[in-house]
Amino acid sequence: MTESTAYPVFRLGESRFDQGSFYGRLRHFLDVIDPRTLFVSETRLNECVQLLERFKSGKLPPSVTNTQLWEAQKIKQAILHPDTGEKIPMPFRMSGYIPFGTPVVVGLLLPNQTLVSTIFWQWLNQSHNACVNYCNRNASKPTPFSKFFQGYLGAVSSAVTIAVGLNVLVKRAERFSPATRLLVQRFIPFPAVATANVCNVLLMRHSELSEGISVLDEDGNVVGTSKLAARQALLETAVTRVVLPMPILVLPPMLMTMLERLPLLQRHSRLVLPVHSLVCLGAFSLALPLAISLFPQNSQIHVSQLEPEISVATECKVLTYNKGL
Repeated sequence: MTESTAYPVFRLGESRFDQGSFYGRLRHFLDVIDPRTLFVSETRLNECVQLLERFKSGKLPPSVTNTQLWEAQKIKQAILHPDTGEKIPMPFRMSGYIPFGTPVVVGLLLPNQTLVSTIFWQWLNQSHNACVNYCNRNASKPTPFSKFFQGYLGAVSSAVTIAVGLNVLVKRAERFSPATRLLVQRFIPFPAVATANVCNVLLMRHSELSEGISVLDEDGNVVGTSKLAARQALLETAVTRVVLPMPILVLPPMLMTMLERLPLLQRHSRLVLPVHSLVCLGAFSLALPLAISLFPQNSQIHVSQLEPEISVATECKVLTYNKGL
């Protein structure tokens, strides 16, 4: 395969895959969540940033290839926030979401949860989600940290309340057999996490609805600030957060119910947790790229869907905004 086939002509700030199709976004986000970027050194990151700066200023050496440029942009986008340019902490990067999030998923899906363990794992999950939401938010407009902390408290409260409430209801359901009760309890994390995920996004980023987010023209220039674009961005993100836990919290309980009946796992109970962890890791690795590929990160919106003052401020028919992840 030649370089021109594998890597098209480099376009700064754009994806090398077609963002107008789901398959193109899937391939793009598989790049975004590539865990190998977690091990990029500070020196290598600086080299990538400098290489892209040289391309932008037209001072690029002729020996630099499209492959090198695309790889440099992949590393920069995986580590640095697109709006602030600041380095995102490793556990809260999208490339770190699966490695750092899988132990939490395993904890959420452990059978025979006590009240304390249910509260702990829901708190840890929402804390991780809140940090990921904050670090990958649209930061085109400054927002006081106190607002994000209020959102965090609301998200944790909703997750714990729903999970504990459903657990109590199931334990009091006398018509369920012990086996059925255990099976139902395994599926409780999904409605709790899905609902809390939406609350997490809305509460952590609710200031965007009142203040708006920046919309840009085709040259990357800010045309204005739009509350309608913010509403669209949060809606897309909320849908993603409902779809994301579906395979993660639904498939493993189904598979583990079947696998635990196998003679091997019944004879060697110590293998249950490692197998459970591998199943969760596989489901997480499948769910994350599929969910975040539903919408492009840099989404487009027609000016007719925005405020009148924005539509008269530009000749462009379609503007873009950073949806956030």
